[in-house]
Amino acid sequence: MNFKFLEDQNQFLKKVAEISKEKVAPMAAIVDKEAKFPQESINELAKEQIMGIPFDKKYGGAGMDNLTYAASIEEISKCCASTGVIVSAHTSLCAWPIYEYGTEMQKEKYLKPLVTGKKIGAFGWTEAEAGTKTTAIKEGNNYIINGKKVLITNSHEADIFVIFAKTDFTANTLTAFIVEKGAKGFTVGEAEEKMGVRGSSTAELYFNNCIVSEENILGNKGEGLKVAMTTLNGGRIGVAAQAVGIAQGALNAAIDYVKNRMQMGHPISHHQNIQFVIAELQTEIDAARLMTYRAAAAKDSNEDYGYMASMAKLFASKIAMKTTTEAVQLFGGNGYSKKFPVERMMRDAKVTEIYEGTSEVQKVVIAGHMNIK
Repeated sequence: MNFKFLEDQNQFLKKVAEISKEKVAPMAAIVDKEAKFPQESINELAKEQIMGIPFDKKYGGAGMDNLTYAASIEEISKCCASTGVIVSAHTSLCAWPIYEYGTEMQKEKYLKPLVTGKKIGAFGWTEAEAGTKTTAIKEGNNYIINGKKVLITNSHEADIFVIFAKTDFTANTLTAFIVEKGAKGFTVGEAEEKMGVRGSSTAELYFNNCIVSEENILGNKGEGLKVAMTTLNGGRIGVAAQAVGIAQGALNAAIDYVKNRMQMGHPISHHQNIQFVIAELQTEIDAARLMTYRAAAAKDSNEDYGYMASMAKLFASKIAMKTTTEAVQLFGGNGYSKKFPVERMMRDAKVTEIYEGTSEVQKVVIAGHMNIK
């Protein structure tokens, strides 16, 4: 696989990096402290088609590939992990399944406003217990949905939700639906108080005799599990890219700090043990980046990329936690202070080992691919 970016990709990534540094980074501490949705940053990203990177231009997207998308999520996440996951969940988990499985009517109605950033998307899969208890019963030309989803990213700001419910109880068959904010019988709960990525709202979704038209079935009836699993595979690439960005952002901050932190007349970066720590971390971040790029490139080539996405997420999230922990240590006492960004990055990194499937789930996927049972 060739991971050397072409000129148009480089130009696009340069634009993403500039906006991230100039518009996203200055808001990161406030977004975290106030658990504030970074609307200003999202608006700036939308202006440059960054809310619809891997989608066709006829729908308002940037017309780029998944490799460029992954590298863009990394650039954003170097500066603000909250903004990174908002864009990633919006793109990978809501816009992508509509792009992949939606009818032209659904794409016109829902995909266009998503990829242009006029509306925000979310994905309702997780429930409090294993499996799916949410039900959808056909009534005329509609479905009546009842149930609850938990820990849903972008829940408060989202206008469009892709959710999953049982439609055949004997076969335990799932179907995917597009549900709009404000639909009768659909409400969003209070936002969770979280350790990290605090600018991204996370809440429960409640469906109490929620009425959804059969025209809003995504894909075919009974194909919900396929829609969910393929969507989550792509979502894991986004989380891996976010983890790489958090790790690189933390290491960059640590490098700047040790080069300027004086001790006995010399920067502490002169100490070989500190150089060794940084060298090892950068090597591992590069490995995580390459694994993420491999999964993204495989998706672009229509290869079997699910296990690659799981490997990338498993490794990149581990390296994000390791790097941010070491970065706090390199800052010494200052690393524990909110005056410096690495404590926030450490808190942000932890969730990359949890959402889109925990590290343990990724190991199950990888072992299944290896057929070692």
